[in-house]
Amino acid sequence: MHVHFTYAGGTIGMIDSPGGLHPGADLETWLTDLLDAFPASLTPIGTATVTTLQPLIDSTQAAPSTWQAIVDDIRAHARADAFVVLHGTDTMAYTAAALSYALTGLSQPVVITGSQLPLSAAGSDAPANVVGAVQAVLGGATSGVQLFFGGRLLAGNRATKTSTWSFQGFDSPSTAPLACAGAPWRWSGPAESEADTGWRSPRPFRRHDVVVVDVVPGLTDTRLAALLEPPPVAAVLRAYGVGNLPTELTTVIADAVKTGVTVVVTSQCLQGTVEFGRYAVGNPVAAAGAVSGGDMTLEAAYAKLQFLASQGLRGAELGAWMGRNLAGELTEPSTPLHRDR
Repeated sequence: MHVHFTYAGGTIGMIDSPGGLHPGADLETWLTDLLDAFPASLTPIGTATVTTLQPLIDSTQAAPSTWQAIVDDIRAHARADAFVVLHGTDTMAYTAAALSYALTGLSQPVVITGSQLPLSAAGSDAPANVVGAVQAVLGGATSGVQLFFGGRLLAGNRATKTSTWSFQGFDSPSTAPLACAGAPWRWSGPAESEADTGWRSPRPFRRHDVVVVDVVPGLTDTRLAALLEPPPVAAVLRAYGVGNLPTELTTVIADAVKTGVTVVVTSQCLQGTVEFGRYAVGNPVAAAGAVSGGDMTLEAAYAKLQFLASQGLRGAELGAWMGRNLAGELTEPSTPLHRDR
């Protein structure tokens, strides 16, 4: 079996310096030694290849161009049976979501992982996470993008980082883990039915102006209007509860929609689904032209907007596609719409 690794950077391959951690470890040698140390019954890899992206980055520097570099590398090694992406934790969930949209036509599994401690640190979680990711792709992970961390395999576009220190630093609040590592592993299967609305031949990721605003008590319409000027391609408003916003903000939302801005409302709650009609304050938001982000995480919604904008969608069409299940990133309230792309 051929497993291809794409190494993008992150804590896993960093070394210490007077200025703090930065990329510099010999990860390829470490990875070879790690895989060789395990019996074939545990990691039955016939061939392991590695691409080290240049430059290696702290994942805080990740951008849509980083996502595209990973996508391009995976496609360049399409003959591999499975893929493991090594990535920093800060933006890992964004990258996992982005890859899920761009690789809907890929038949092989992709698992992204990293670590809270560098591979050379005493007690590092790097070996366990990498071995776990390999065991996942060899032992039952289906096509699609997943995230393995802290003994759990999560749907990539349902994951979010929840801790800067815990070895179980990621969770998927709205869906159960796909699997939990153990003796033996416990598999629960896909959280949602497979979507059929993705792009078969997507255009490359490009960076687009997408604004994210947390709604907080006291946010004024004047401030929100200033944040949306000049008009971005899209805006994510992280609202209270099921999508509730102060009514004074709806005029600003309506004005933004009229200028072509796609306004997507998500919930600040880790386990939250936007339902505009549940409370009276939600109705004006929908009437203003905002669209629901359902139960998508911030990472999934943001990466999805970047992906759809890269496909050339704008305004109402972009908003309509935000409600369609491209790769299992949201729970749809109704039957998925047919893909025509």
